[in-house]
Amino acid sequence: MIDRLSSTPVEELITEICEIYNGILKIHRICGEMEELAKHGVTLPPNMQGLTEEQICDLKLEDEWGKKCIPSGGYVECKDEIGRRNGVGKQPSKIITTPTHKIVTQGLVHEPASQEVITADNASLWFSGKEMHREKILSDYVGRNDKTKIIAKLSKRGTGAPAREPIVNEEQQRAMMAYYYKRQEEWKKLEADDDDCYLNSAWAEPNQLKRQFHGLTNIKWGPK
Repeated sequence: MIDRLSSTPVEELITEICEIYNGILKIHRICGEMEELAKHGVTLPPNMQGLTEEQICDLKLEDEWGKKCIPSGGYVECKDEIGRRNGVGKQPSKIITTPTHKIVTQGLVHEPASQEVITADNASLWFSGKEMHREKILSDYVGRNDKTKIIAKLSKRGTGAPAREPIVNEEQQRAMMAYYYKRQEEWKKLEADDDDCYLNSAWAEPNQLKRQFHGLTNIKWGPK
């Protein structure tokens, strides 16, 4: 959520939203990389990633950093199934977090996740199914009331309007499917019980009312 005046230019708003969005992506990627680092060790050189051990031996490739970056205090071998890391992970009891003052300098530009980054000059902002043009200000779309709350979506320029969010969430959808399945089973039971055995009942006799008016009900033959 971002709080801005209605007089804010759309271009300035897009720049700020892109910084927040890309920062969130970076945090998610760093958290994911830390988990993978602790479990599978450091990344292999680009020319060794995805290769099998036999292929690495045949090509006579060597991971120089793997020998230098051995976890202190012991390690466990945990093979990386996608072949991206060397499989030398930290012992669970020895895992520590990186100090907050230590800067991670390794670039992640080659990662597929970097394709999700949206730069300010390649971004477009959408509200109510319409693109918000950069040369306008926020009040041109939402009015001059600074207390107005809107939901706008960021996307790459040229990709069209972002997909609409589903009306119901996944949990509600499961509940609805369970309800309709139960109703369907009830209808199946009713169809299976659709017979005419009830016609043998006394209340189903068409002349029952006439017989009752004439006093012909509960007649028994034989001595009392």
